[in-house]
Amino acid sequence: MTDALSLVDDWGPEKIVVVSHRRTGMKGVLVIDNTARGIGKGGTRMSPTVTVGEVARLARVMTWKWAGVDLFYGGAKAGIVADPASRDKEAILRAFARALSNEVPREYVMGLDMGLTESDAAIIQDELGDRGAAVGTPEHLGGVAYDKLGVTGFGVAEATDAAARRQGLFLAGSRVAIQGFGAVGAAAARRFAELGATVVAVSTAHGALHDPSGLDVEDLLVSRQEHGDHFVTRLGRGTTLAPGAELTVDCDVLVPAALQDVIDHTAAYEIKAKLVVEGANLPTSAKAQGILAQRGITVVPDFVANAGGVVAAAFAMDARYSGFRPDTARIFETISTRLRANTVTVLEEAERREVTPHAAGRGLAEERVRTAMHSKGRIPRD
Repeated sequence: MTDALSLVDDWGPEKIVVVSHRRTGMKGVLVIDNTARGIGKGGTRMSPTVTVGEVARLARVMTWKWAGVDLFYGGAKAGIVADPASRDKEAILRAFARALSNEVPREYVMGLDMGLTESDAAIIQDELGDRGAAVGTPEHLGGVAYDKLGVTGFGVAEATDAAARRQGLFLAGSRVAIQGFGAVGAAAARRFAELGATVVAVSTAHGALHDPSGLDVEDLLVSRQEHGDHFVTRLGRGTTLAPGAELTVDCDVLVPAALQDVIDHTAAYEIKAKLVVEGANLPTSAKAQGILAQRGITVVPDFVANAGGVVAAAFAMDARYSGFRPDTARIFETISTRLRANTVTVLEEAERREVTPHAAGRGLAEERVRTAMHSKGRIPRD
């Protein structure tokens, strides 16, 4: 069991709230990590394996992600211990929202993460009777449809293009392997194709699909719609590999866009890509990051590369009580501009300081948070 007090360091968490409800069996946790730059904002996930430590770790990522793109919200995350396929999902979700009515939306605004859908965000708003309680609602309710628009995956591809150009590798004609073909991976693949890249491998939990000459992204998207994650074994094109094999295929760009902790120090020695762009949260270990740097492989950190979702969330936060929908074109333009600029800034800082991009990016984010904490008197003034 995680000792919540052991999670506290100089940055946070500021608050950890564990809730439960006997009748529905709901168990959940909210971690508000650092609000020096604004109220807590981060996704809410539902999974049978959710832990306090996991949610705290992800809340800290949100602290750096918001600061990294210089947007004024604080790091937070919430998790519900339940199967998202449960017939009792709505009752559990409503119980969770009620239990956090003291914190939501004054200190934390719920959003979408693993296991939750746009309709779930609408249920949270309904349960608390407040449009400001959650973002990520369906478009017909005035929300920003993150998954439908593919904002996170779009941003991953934009960050990749900026990083590739900086090291003299142009995406047009480059070979890209993508781990995960969910909302992020699929949207990234679509944008990669638009930018002229060749997607040579994709994967789901059921396996990887590889073709050195390139996979047709539109065929992949259509097959995924028809077969779900099983499309990798039913498409009838390319070679089916075991899950995880896509990480080590011959390619120029590798995008881990599935789960955390998939590239450890062993895998880091086997990767053939020249550029790794983290579409998922926390896909590489610190040791792996060091090994990749020693091998001359550039890594664009998660809190830089997949920040398209938080940029879109910032628009959604502004629109929570508005009668007008956010401008979609402006959302995409802002994601492209901010992520491209931030990618270059972080990589240049890493080169200047002779550290990994993770260390450089986190250093920039930490300085912004530290300055805010100092101004508000949360840390001693010199």
